[in-house]
Amino acid sequence: MKTTVAIETINEETAVADAWETVCRLDDLLPNVGVCALVAEYHQVALFRVSDGEQVFAIANYDPKSRANVLSRGIVGDVKGELVVASPLYKHHYNLLTGQCLEDRGIRVPTYQVRVKNDLIQVALP
Repeated sequence: MKTTVAIETINEETAVADAWETVCRLDDLLPNVGVCALVAEYHQVALFRVSDGEQVFAIANYDPKSRANVLSRGIVGDVKGELVVASPLYKHHYNLLTGQCLEDRGIRVPTYQVRVKNDLIQVALP
């Protein structure tokens, strides 16, 4: 499975993905609340809008510790300067930029490139 780094809001000139899928409008995402989107027909992606701005992150919705698709229901926060989501089941923290689990360095969830274009959230196709 290819893992890429999530990008905050980017423009067309800095886009590195070949294909993007529009998943929702920016206003559909409440600040600091996750939502799950189905991308490329079968990839569950957890989207997180941080604060009221256009900063959006996308990671896999699958939590490898609980073996459940639940990360979009986690709590967004900050742990020692790292922007994270806490899994709702075992409370492991995953860095929203890298996907790295803070409690178990051997675990990382995939991240996806994401951009805001014309108020639409778009995720790079895996």
